[in-house]
Amino acid sequence: MLPPRALFLGSYPPRECGIATFTRDMVEAYDRAFGVSSPVIAIDEPGAEVRRYPPEVVARIAEQDRASYAAAADFVNRYPVELVNIQHEFGLFGGECGEWLVDFLRRLEKPVVLTLHTVLPDPDEAYLRVTRELCKYSARIVALSGTGRDLLQDVYGIDPASLHVIHHGVPDVPFQDTDSAKASFGIGQRTVISTFGLISRGKGLEYAIEAMREVVKRHPEALYLILGETHPVVRRREGESYRESLHAMVREFGLHYNVQLIDKYLDYDEVVSYLAATDIYLTPYLNPAQIVSGTLAYAVGCGKAIVSTPYLYAQELLAHNRGLLCEFRDAPSIASRLSMLLDDPMLRRAIERRAYRFGRQMTWPHVAAEYGHLFIELCPPGSLELVTSA
Repeated sequence: MLPPRALFLGSYPPRECGIATFTRDMVEAYDRAFGVSSPVIAIDEPGAEVRRYPPEVVARIAEQDRASYAAAADFVNRYPVELVNIQHEFGLFGGECGEWLVDFLRRLEKPVVLTLHTVLPDPDEAYLRVTRELCKYSARIVALSGTGRDLLQDVYGIDPASLHVIHHGVPDVPFQDTDSAKASFGIGQRTVISTFGLISRGKGLEYAIEAMREVVKRHPEALYLILGETHPVVRRREGESYRESLHAMVREFGLHYNVQLIDKYLDYDEVVSYLAATDIYLTPYLNPAQIVSGTLAYAVGCGKAIVSTPYLYAQELLAHNRGLLCEFRDAPSIASRLSMLLDDPMLRRAIERRAYRFGRQMTWPHVAAEYGHLFIELCPPGSLELVTSA
């Protein structure tokens, strides 16, 4: 049974941000699963007017132009689609806490599935109000974790009947050793620890670099790869000062052989290739309330042994011995967990297998099928009635 034709709204490549990557991967997986070609509306930050999008992008919203939200809704009302899936993140949309997106929802005459990539556990009044408004005008709300769903129900008061959990999509790759991938990068037999994603101060990378001082005493062959360019918003605000401070730490600690910062925005194939070469994946993030991490999801899906600080998403994904948790802002704690895995390959392998098994429910084909089932539930074939919760 084919689902209704959906239009996807979010940031989109060539824009470099996590939501853009997610939206593209979601659209590609959905189109492959159902043999369709889905249209996209891209949200543009200021200064992006000259950006050239691929042909699936049929319209654009200018983040700081309030009128463009209503214009986009009018466009969708005329466009031959039956529902809209919005990839939502705070900071993507204009107005206080992104409230101009509510203008779009109020004017829209088709049902919406709202995917919330951030759910704040202790929102202030403005975030609470805007999130409730977004949910009010959405027929279904998707959280990317059980923790997110529980927060929406218990803290935001959202009707549980409208809430669904669909995991962050991950690559559908075989469980394999790292030898061939390492050879392709010229790494040889070194033990590889990696972190990837757009670089910003909230990633806690300074604590990971400091931890490597202790790790290399017992494992001088260890190589820590920090993969990714500086987040474009951070670069506009403060240049490369954070990255330069990390390079300074590497020099100060004499870790040139053991820590490498690769300043590049990684495409999907590069991410998968580097993860294939990774023995331990590390997320030393600093925000305890972080509810989703695409990089952590990818590492679980690829069957990596993981060390992470205990932000909310990590606690959920790494439960039941699917990874090891370390303390926030604590280099000795990070070093201890890394060394535990480096010292015990059998423990590392057991954790890898548990992560990989859990990750099978998160592969993009599985995620696309879940969205398809949700869309069919919302707009059954042959139904002319538009379902909304407004």
